[in-house]
Amino acid sequence: MSQGHSPTVRPTEEEVRAELTRVLTSHEFRSSRRCQDFLQYVVDHTLRGRGDTLKERTIGMEVFARPASYDPSEDATVRVKAGEVRKRLGLYYSDQGAHDPVRIELPSGTYVPEFHVHAAAADTPAPAVPEVVAPEAVPVTTPPRRVPLSWFAIGGVAILIAAGAIWRYQGHRMPTLLDEFWAPVLKGTSPVSVCAAFVPVWNLERDPKATGPVRPEDYVELTDQFVGGGDLIATSRLAAMMTRLGRPYRVRVGNEVSFPDLRTGPAILVGYSYTRWREISSQMRYFIDAAQRPLGITDNGKPTEWTLPNLPRDRRTNEDYAIVSRVFHPDTQAMLVELAGITQYGTDAAAELVTNPDLMAQALKNAPTDWQRKNLQIVLHVKVIAGSPSAPVVVKSYYW
Repeated sequence: MSQGHSPTVRPTEEEVRAELTRVLTSHEFRSSRRCQDFLQYVVDHTLRGRGDTLKERTIGMEVFARPASYDPSEDATVRVKAGEVRKRLGLYYSDQGAHDPVRIELPSGTYVPEFHVHAAAADTPAPAVPEVVAPEAVPVTTPPRRVPLSWFAIGGVAILIAAGAIWRYQGHRMPTLLDEFWAPVLKGTSPVSVCAAFVPVWNLERDPKATGPVRPEDYVELTDQFVGGGDLIATSRLAAMMTRLGRPYRVRVGNEVSFPDLRTGPAILVGYSYTRWREISSQMRYFIDAAQRPLGITDNGKPTEWTLPNLPRDRRTNEDYAIVSRVFHPDTQAMLVELAGITQYGTDAAAELVTNPDLMAQALKNAPTDWQRKNLQIVLHVKVIAGSPSAPVVVKSYYW
């Protein structure tokens, strides 16, 4: 039994469901619909006596709409989301839910939640303290033993050390691999530029009364008005992370970004690999070259197996590849992070990787011991299911 739980009292179903409502509407869970769906599903099944059905494959299919061919060994979405739910529950009960009468926990290694009555809220009355009659005072004939003043000094120092240790433990958590990834980018005080690229769109400009086939000249290119959907989601993930960290940032779109801007502070380029900052991206080892077919990622300019040979013209694909780069760029003399997929799905997945501690830990599990001080590129493969990218899988890493 975890500390703070009542060893004898068990919450009722009504109490658990009331607590679930409090948790799902909390700040920690309102920002993630997938975490809400996951927790509600496992709690409901457990309360209905169906905890034995809470397996990774079942959750993947019923909560995250994975197909019947879903293979948990290739798609870690459920495991990653379970880890995120555990983290959010921990944050909730360390702050807003600290005095809730019931606690919901998701123990490591299982998808079956546990429900506990918080000991401080249990209705068991404290046992009565029996009245004790004090004995008559007896005169003391020997002088009381004096405590040396040095003992008070030692005791005071010990108390201060203990208080400082408690403060450090409560106020300063150990940095995660995600923190270490961003550390060289976020050091200093300069605002971070979060830059989204414009996507060229061709608009049909033709007299509605015109007849005959549409001609190429009937289309007008709109080069500076639209941002891809996946790029927009990626930008929102990054902005949310910067807000959470209390770090100043500026969102810049398309032509608002100039080369001098990149010299004034750290920048995150979203979806830029084969758009207007191609001259920067192409200097790196891994690069998405739009001039080659099939469209894919090159390795020092040479074709690789990380391609989309059957990519349709509307860019709706069931898989994608992406690159995460973090480099100190010699041209801009500033830290640069680039997140780029061949399509919008890869860009979205790359942004999820660099804002999710569990995904980042999985991506860096084979990194060299001094990776924090190195430039790096990570190549990702992403499955796209029902129009949404799944958790990305690392296929290649490079550190220098």
